[in-house]
Amino acid sequence: MKLAHSFTYLLALLSLVAGSPIQQLNTHALRLPLERRNNQVSVKSLQAHLKQVTAKYRQGFAAYEVNKGHAHPLSMPSSSKTTKRGAGNVPLMSQDVDLWYASIDVGTPAKTFTVSIDTGSADLFLPSVDCDDSCDGHNRYDPSKSSTAVDLHKPFWLSFGEGEVAGEQFADNVVIGGYEAKGQTLGAALKYSPDFSSDNFTPDGLAGFAFESISEYPAPPLFQTLVDSRQLQEDVFGVKLSAAPGASELYIGGTNTALYQQDTLTYTPVTEPGYWEVKLDQISRAGAPVGKPEAPSIIDTGTTLIVANMNDTASYFAGIANVTATVDESQVIYSMPCDIIEKYAPTLTFGGHPFTVSGDTFNLGPVEVGSSDCVAGIAGSDDVDFWVVGDVFLQNVYSIFDMCKLRVGFAELT
Repeated sequence: MKLAHSFTYLLALLSLVAGSPIQQLNTHALRLPLERRNNQVSVKSLQAHLKQVTAKYRQGFAAYEVNKGHAHPLSMPSSSKTTKRGAGNVPLMSQDVDLWYASIDVGTPAKTFTVSIDTGSADLFLPSVDCDDSCDGHNRYDPSKSSTAVDLHKPFWLSFGEGEVAGEQFADNVVIGGYEAKGQTLGAALKYSPDFSSDNFTPDGLAGFAFESISEYPAPPLFQTLVDSRQLQEDVFGVKLSAAPGASELYIGGTNTALYQQDTLTYTPVTEPGYWEVKLDQISRAGAPVGKPEAPSIIDTGTTLIVANMNDTASYFAGIANVTATVDESQVIYSMPCDIIEKYAPTLTFGGHPFTVSGDTFNLGPVEVGSSDCVAGIAGSDDVDFWVVGDVFLQNVYSIFDMCKLRVGFAELT
């Protein structure tokens, strides 16, 4: 099948080597190894992923309202009413979808863990040494063996579609990309949802790279802690995602200018710190604008698809011959003949610059083995009223997340 790939392994520069037990501290921008897990994509798995994505945003909106005292501008009327802190729904990833993860070192002495890198959430959690068998297959965090661990005496409880991730909050030192976040708040899970079983979820845990205002703990996210420590050359991180082996990376404290065409770099301001939320000037298909201009969007490495409300996605696919809409409750997945799908890949315009999704990334592969219809990378949900810009788009650009100047940049790849 088109999207059946083995893991992607990346070697870092300097002393950072994939698989090395301990990262060396540094004061320079540094590439961090990203690995990619990707199983066979199916309509069923994408439907489950889509439900998880919309649930993630409901939870984030609820956390934002608790933390800020007012509703998030993008939250729908039901968002803040359906979830509460300590009992929310924060599903982030499932099996059979793209997953990008990197290594971190935690504690003193340090122990290495892998975490999914998610710009659509804000919290860091790992399986605890005291977790039940739901954490089997993952490396476990043992605060009793870390001289820098501090028990915060605060529980956390994140609810998922098939269960919850629950445990206790600690503060400990975390090293990522050679930078040390001292006293970083993290969750030590005593129970893992089936979504995070080692069969479904390769990394040990998850690291949110969004803003504190959507934190469930609430506490500064990992990258915010690094920014506050003033050890970064620049308060930015750069991301390149690719299906090609050795081509993906997270760049901490700067950008890797070798990976993008600098004269195509364009920035757009974050409109509401919480998520990496920016204005999407326009989405178009074959040169023709589709949907409303200047639409709100969230840039999310933790989402495989491009997602919008069902009216906007219906407009996008209108007029294409032999399109099939597979509706499941309040969401829809689209497919069309494999021999025409690539010419209907979208162009997204940010900061006045159009960026076109390749046909190869827009085409997620046959709906089933032997089918002549392929799944499209844009899906609809009635649970969002904004665009979620996920990996279908992000694999086509170099992305820059600037926490100092509160902006997101995109550039054409070299």
